[in-house]
Amino acid sequence: MKKLALNIAIIVAVCVIVLVVHWPALSAKAVSFDDDTYVTNNLLVQNPGWASANRFLTEVFSPSTVGGYYQPLAMISLMFDDAVGGRTDNLMPFHRTSIALHVANTVLIIVLLYLLFGNIWLAAAAGLLFGVHPMTVESIAWVTERKTLLAAFFSFWSLLFYILFTRTAAKKYYAVCLLAYLMALMSKPTSMFLPFVMILMDYWPLNRFSRKSLSEKSPFYILLVVFAVITFISQSATLGCLLPGQGGHSLLNPPLIICHNIIFYPCKMLWPVDLTSFYAYPKPFMILNPRILGDVIATLFLIVLLVVSLRWTRAALTGWLIFFVAILPTMQILKFSFVIASDKFAYLPSFGLLMMLTSFLLWFCSNKPRRAMIVLIVVLSLTVTEGIATRKYLACWKDTFGLYNHMLALAPDSVPVYCQFAIAYGQIGQNEKAMELLEKAVTIDPSENQAWFNLGVAYFQLGRYQEAIDAFRKTIDLVPDSINAYIALGSIYDGMGRFTEGLELYKQAEKFAPQNPQVLYGLGRFYLKTGDPNAALRQYEILKQLDAAQADALRSLIQN
Repeated sequence: MKKLALNIAIIVAVCVIVLVVHWPALSAKAVSFDDDTYVTNNLLVQNPGWASANRFLTEVFSPSTVGGYYQPLAMISLMFDDAVGGRTDNLMPFHRTSIALHVANTVLIIVLLYLLFGNIWLAAAAGLLFGVHPMTVESIAWVTERKTLLAAFFSFWSLLFYILFTRTAAKKYYAVCLLAYLMALMSKPTSMFLPFVMILMDYWPLNRFSRKSLSEKSPFYILLVVFAVITFISQSATLGCLLPGQGGHSLLNPPLIICHNIIFYPCKMLWPVDLTSFYAYPKPFMILNPRILGDVIATLFLIVLLVVSLRWTRAALTGWLIFFVAILPTMQILKFSFVIASDKFAYLPSFGLLMMLTSFLLWFCSNKPRRAMIVLIVVLSLTVTEGIATRKYLACWKDTFGLYNHMLALAPDSVPVYCQFAIAYGQIGQNEKAMELLEKAVTIDPSENQAWFNLGVAYFQLGRYQEAIDAFRKTIDLVPDSINAYIALGSIYDGMGRFTEGLELYKQAEKFAPQNPQVLYGLGRFYLKTGDPNAALRQYEILKQLDAAQADALRSLIQN
């Protein structure tokens, strides 16, 4: 009983420290990439209820409000925060839940390490270093990254019940383990490789690797395949096809990305400076770049060290493999983001490195009180330095402008950052500043279609209509199925009385989006203005089946 009370007291102490360090996140007001899609402009999140939850759960292959993969539990979680007052001007409810999840994840890590290695002090030390680490800031302060925290939460529960199952063979533990894995997948499918983490844990430290241990995970493999297919289809349907990462289809590209990231992440963990939400691809991204060549050499050296370490322990190689397997879905081998790496990607995978660390500390301190005291001093010192760095990074999330200034200071040629920064200025009516940022963005990368589209919007807001037309035309040249560009350009032509040109634009848009209500409504309006009410009526009949509000608006125009 005393031992249990001591364990609880140690865990509570760690939770208090983690909570205190991350407390400023509650007042963070920065809105970052995708926050508009996930929260501030998401009608389902902003209208909490069974109807919204049902949409999130049932829109499997083509989510309608959030492009990308199937993540219903993350979206429902954000919906609950909106229900208790979460808004663009009040992000505290979102951050409150995120901090609670992070503290819970820290507790789960401590419990997992304690179950695996049997030493609560060392488990708590590793958990504390995780909990206050600056690389966890992004997952907490960035509202959209609720999915990362939630997926890790269920993944850790799945691993916990897996350990209990291996020690008791109780089917109830197996069932809960499988259920938690399913819920992790429904939060963020990048947790799909968790069964392989379990296999590696069977090898070490559970020491039960066998054909039976492989076959008993068959239901996990089935879920993995199902969600891999769902993710590929939904990502392709809503954000375009997944493609090889930076560098096109080069066969050398994936190995170079892996070599870069396998060195990048541990370096950031050991020396967490210049953290940002935008880690750009090194340019040029080829082996002749000294930085990339250095990563390749370091990776080869690391592999040799890990293999040689098997002469003494399985911990080093297995811990690294757990980290690698868990982070592999986010390695950008298939390109789904404009960054090469991200702090949030390392949140769950870091558990493998924490296992390795705890094992080393256990060996180092074994029956050696003086060494244990050294470890205590080092851990407390690291906790203080990490806590200071975490607070410093959290200060960058105080507001949106401070955040994007921080990103640009570290990556001054980052076109996506310029685009988001310009949107932020546009939202407060500073269209001149937005235009300046976007003009710089298209100068840096003239092939960036989103920058051209946003520049067109800025020109339009400033009344520079011909320049807006040119920018939207450039967008369409770069991406012929850019529906928003057709709609924006059509609106300009409508205001200028160029109805025939506007009609032709909407006809082009209809080819790419034959069931888009905005396009169909716009077609109806232009048919009326070009003297073809029968064609407008046909658009109304189609709209009735797709969007009642748009159909009613068009009917009102026809009747008038």
